[in-house]
Amino acid sequence: MTEPAQPRAGPAKPAPVDIHLGYLRAYAPQLALSVLDVPPRDEGVAGANVAIVDNNTTGRFLGQAFSLDVTEVNPDTDVNAAFEALAGKGVTAILADLSPSQLLALADVAAAKGILVFNVGATDDRLREEDCRANLFHTVPTRSMLADGLAQYLIWKQWRRWALVYGSHDRDRLFAEALRRAAERFGGEIVAQKEFVDTGTARRTDSGVVQIQRQMPVFTQGMPEYDVLLVADESEVFGTYVPYRTWQPRPVAGTAGLMPLAWHPASEQWGGTQIQNRFLKSTGRRMLSKDMSAWTAVRIIGEAATRTQSDDTARIAAFIHSPDFSIAAFKGQKLTFRAWNNQLRQPVFIGDGHSVVSTSPQEGFLHQVSELDTLGIDQPETKCVLK
Repeated sequence: MTEPAQPRAGPAKPAPVDIHLGYLRAYAPQLALSVLDVPPRDEGVAGANVAIVDNNTTGRFLGQAFSLDVTEVNPDTDVNAAFEALAGKGVTAILADLSPSQLLALADVAAAKGILVFNVGATDDRLREEDCRANLFHTVPTRSMLADGLAQYLIWKQWRRWALVYGSHDRDRLFAEALRRAAERFGGEIVAQKEFVDTGTARRTDSGVVQIQRQMPVFTQGMPEYDVLLVADESEVFGTYVPYRTWQPRPVAGTAGLMPLAWHPASEQWGGTQIQNRFLKSTGRRMLSKDMSAWTAVRIIGEAATRTQSDDTARIAAFIHSPDFSIAAFKGQKLTFRAWNNQLRQPVFIGDGHSVVSTSPQEGFLHQVSELDTLGIDQPETKCVLK
């Protein structure tokens, strides 16, 4: 008696290609003048996690599985050990939210192992200019892009006379310099400048709050007539207390009042409601700029891996640099990288604490290649030599 024929086994389904990403962040609790401005504990990481889910939605049909490994270090400490741990886990790319010095150190050791780095936190222009790296991509806008976006809106409104107050810390001065550059570039006039020196007042005590609030009208007294008061206070020493307390009744913009942002938690245009709802469902809070920068970085890697059908970093980097690459990020147009310094072109949201007031580039600011290149350092100005 012959045995019944056994059904033939189909071809074995190949195991998914694991595209493992790292997230390296420098974290320490931060002070803020308002408790509403204290960054969420998972700022940035939450955006990356939502994008991992988005990547896997497509990746499971293509035999690709994306994962994320998050590592934290103290600010301004050595990142080599953290990098080696991530590299040992086989990461394809690392999202970095680090200080400029940490970021450059990471990019250099990552280059030796063929690992790509995506800057999702540092706005310093020098990282895209004299200190640029070929394996370092930037999804967060620069200070000059943010300042130019704000300046374009003020010029469009015909608010051309600006007073500038800035903090005494390095990053405050860097943003103040970006605002000065924007004024010169677009026809604004800075009619007065004044530095607010950080004397170490206990900002979270009642006495500290009262002292700074009482200083604001006096601090802004005696300035010539201006249309807008610009604030450069990235260090969160005084800026939150400037609106509604100036000597002259004028609008405030910069790091307080009307702010230039990579993303706004109230943005609903261009399908923004879709990502906002997904993010809110996943995290229980609204999406912030750093969340969007991290989300965009993960989606860029996912898009490149999908289009190249590869997890090879050289092929992924080549595709990102190619004319075929673009990424949709709920900002009204597809975004691409500037070939000369690896900075992602993107609009800048102009908003207050409740709504998007406008989006730059503004109408009438033209460019021979892309209107997005009116924001930040353009190719003829660049000091970057990628290597």
